Parts: sequence; C-alpha cells; structure tokens
Amino acid sequence: MNKLITVALSQYGVKEVKGSKDHPQIINYFTSMGFDKTKYNEDTAWCGAFANWVANKAGYECSNRLTARSWLSVGNSTSSPEVGDVVVLWRDNPESWKGHVGFLVKESKRYVYLLGGNQGNSVSIKAYPKNRVLDYRKLSKNG
Repeated sequence: MNKLITVALSQYGVKEVKGSKDHPQIINYFTSMGFDKTKYNEDTAWCGAFANWVANKAGYECSNRLTARSWLSVGNSTSSPEVGDVVVLWRDNPESWKGHVGFLVKESKRYVYLLGGNQGNSVSIKAYPKNRVLDYRKLSKNG
C-alpha cells in the first residue's frame, strides 16, 4: 500500500473534541510542523496541517504552509492520478484563496474520494465532485 495512505489511515477517526478542549493529536499536526500551538486549534482549518504531517511522517516533501492551495506548488502536476496523490480542491469559488487538500483514495466518473483531515471535523474518507479539483499532485520522496 502507498506509504502516504498508510500513514494517513493510521489517523483515521481522529475527531475534534466537543467543547473548549482540543484533540491533542490535531494540535500535534500543527506543532510537529513547527506551528505555534497558541495560535492554532481545532477551529483553524486543519486539512493542510494534516497533509503536511502525513507527508512528513511518510518521508515525502511538504508544503510547510497551512493553506490547502499551498500544495499547488509541491510535487508535480499529473493528469493520471494514482492512490496517494495529493488532490487540491477549490472552496467557495475557483478564484478564492480557500481550498481543501487530501490524499486520493479512488475516483469515479463524477467524484474523487479523499482521505484527509478536517472532513466532517475528523480524519475520514469523503467524496467530492470532480469539478472542484484544481490539480492532482504527485509528491517526491525526501532525500
């Protein structure tokens, strides 16, 4: 199995905590990448932090930024995506700075299925319409 998917699946089910506390593993996605835990919590969109954590743990290049669209400059664009490739989606509208990032699990004619963080406030697999895909990115291993 793809190393990126293996690492991401190890986190499957990590979920935001209701109330004023934060799930310590979600905070770890930020802090292990050098982001200040006093500035970020579960209320911060954390899909980018999760993608960086996974890529780093798996030994792949990272964006080292929290925005989903920062992944548009990592790795190489591919028109033949495979399981484990990074998928960057637009959010609100295609021209917005907002987005979502996750790892490709499978695709159908109309949907991409992503394993990602902050999907329903948890690490999960979720279907997204293909017309929201900005790019598929194939990451390179570090070293």
